[in-house]
Amino acid sequence: MAIYQELTELERAGWDSLCEGTGSEFYGGLMTPDGVMVLAHGFALDREAVVASLRDAPPWSGYTISDERLVRIGVDAAALTYRARAWRDDDGGSFVALMSSVYVRHDGSWRLALYQQTPVPAQG
Repeated sequence: MAIYQELTELERAGWDSLCEGTGSEFYGGLMTPDGVMVLAHGFALDREAVVASLRDAPPWSGYTISDERLVRIGVDAAALTYRARAWRDDDGGSFVALMSSVYVRHDGSWRLALYQQTPVPAQG
């Protein structure tokens, strides 16, 4: 399977887990031990903090992903960038950001080493 397809499937599986309320388990298994998530609200969380924060996070109702691009970093490393929109039915708004996920392949499996969100300002 092509790297682009593998990584886009992983990203969608991650978003699916956030909609199902199982993000803590998913990202706990996907992130490297020293992995970091840099989130739109200004926090950089290590793997342990990500898992803890997702345990109590309300699930998303849905999401869309577009404009995916793969950036090869090496034989066993790649970044996937894309635009995402996610929403929760109860709050009426949506979260729109540019996402960057850096993956490394370890023992034949892709692991998330770094993830960053850059919010997209509302158009108006």
